Amino acid sequence: MHSLIPLSLFLSVVHAIELPFHVRTGSSVPSSRLGRREVPILNNGNAAYIANVSLAGTSVSVILDTGSSDLWVKFPGTPPTTTDTGKSMSLNYAVGSATGSIRTAKLEFDGYTVENQAFLQVSDSSSFSTDSAFDGLIGLGPNDGSAIHDKLGSSGSSMLNRIFSQNTSTSNYISFLLDRKNDPSHSFTGTFTISQPAKGFENITSQPKLNVETVHKLLEDQQHWQAMTDKDNSVIGPDGTVLKIKTIVPKAPKGQLVAVFDSGFTFSQVPRDMSDMIYGRVQGAVYDSDNEWWTVPCGQMINLTFNFGGVAFPMHPLDVVDDNFKILDKNGNHVCIGAFQPITSAFSLFGNFDMIMGMTFLRNAYTLMDFGDWVDGSDKDRNDPFIQLLPLTDPATAKAAFVSARLNGQDTTGSSQYALLPADQQQHSPVSAEEKKKKYEEMVLSRWPYIVTGVLVGLALLIGFIVWRCCCRRKQKSAKKNKGFFEQKSQTYLPLQVQGGAPQTPQQQHQQQPQYGYDHDGGQPHQQQYGYGGGQPHQQQGYGGYAS
Repeated sequence: MHSLIPLSLFLSVVHAIELPFHVRTGSSVPSSRLGRREVPILNNGNAAYIANVSLAGTSVSVILDTGSSDLWVKFPGTPPTTTDTGKSMSLNYAVGSATGSIRTAKLEFDGYTVENQAFLQVSDSSSFSTDSAFDGLIGLGPNDGSAIHDKLGSSGSSMLNRIFSQNTSTSNYISFLLDRKNDPSHSFTGTFTISQPAKGFENITSQPKLNVETVHKLLEDQQHWQAMTDKDNSVIGPDGTVLKIKTIVPKAPKGQLVAVFDSGFTFSQVPRDMSDMIYGRVQGAVYDSDNEWWTVPCGQMINLTFNFGGVAFPMHPLDVVDDNFKILDKNGNHVCIGAFQPITSAFSLFGNFDMIMGMTFLRNAYTLMDFGDWVDGSDKDRNDPFIQLLPLTDPATAKAAFVSARLNGQDTTGSSQYALLPADQQQHSPVSAEEKKKKYEEMVLSRWPYIVTGVLVGLALLIGFIVWRCCCRRKQKSAKKNKGFFEQKSQTYLPLQVQGGAPQTPQQQHQQQPQYGYDHDGGQPHQQQYGYGGGQPHQQQGYGGYAS
């Protein structure tokens, strides 16, 4: 399970870039406290969002990741005393992995206490980052996606599943606000809540409920927080027109896309054609094949809007064109990254989703995720899982912030140097051989549950037809046998007087009567045997996408 978990930690660092992390800040979480409150979230350079958790009495800083479901920790300093389960495993992500032993310890978070919480204790987390800004990662996805749960059973359930199961009278939801660094219009700090909305944002509960799109039953370990865009109005591009992109999800309605909401992705991952439509008409745009992103002039303001549940979610231009990592082009010029990146390593081989709404989207929407009946034993919350989103970005305010941050306060966004190229001059990013291979595999693998189901149904119909034909033939043979028997018997009782002739003696009748019946050699008639052969269909396993 989990050959790829849908998480990309710091996709912006792939191949080249070192993230400008801040030194860890924030106080330790006390071992106990009265009441519950909003948990502050530390914004680590717009690249990761971190909260403190108490584990075995030690405060650890963990990345908040809605795209996975497990907890792993590399304790700072000497590890505290924990209980070893005797099992070990590796958790593999789109970028990075964590290997260690599965242990249990007392966990405290937001006023909740969980005894014997299972987690993966690792000794080396260098595949994620060499920075000391965090000690681990906590997955906030559905319990079915937990590799530790698969390994241990119910004793390995995720932190949130344990919290909700122990507090059956509360609503099974979380919510989070992600703040933005280097934004002059910034008006709130990051916060995380359980079973209550953030203060000042209570109207989130009146927003449209987006049904969580479920994956096929055979792929439930790949279930994520995912929902569909509005029909024929999924994304509004830089020129104000709808970006028309075909979905790769077999069961998605025409004109809609399936989006995963994943706080573990620094940059949002979108179909390549969509990324090209967003950045390919910008003057001076260059596609970086090594890092698999577009680079554009930092003063280029790009309008972009996503639509979910009939509500528009404008993207802040500081999120669409990212300047957090101060990169240079091959000529040494300062350029910015197109933060809605073509989806490659996180591409869904099983066709579960089209795109991943990472931090660049989530900073523009206060997000509530309700687990509903994903949690066993809940008395109050028995509804289907859903997502609610509250828009946070005002386009006019966002433009003013962009002008202040990128253009030194001088609004030149309407100048000719920032005008979009005509549509027929749009650039298109190259598709690698590996990506072509993935797309071909997706065409097959995304439909394999339906193919297998169709084959089984067809086989069942074939077997039923063969059985029906056998029964019909047996009935026909039985009818023939019965017909011959009664006709022979009827001749035994011929009338003594035959019409048109003289009476005959029984001996004469016997000598003249015709013989009826069926040929035999003095034994039983041979029976023809009918039947068929069969076998069991092969079962396939796997996942793509994440991513991933």
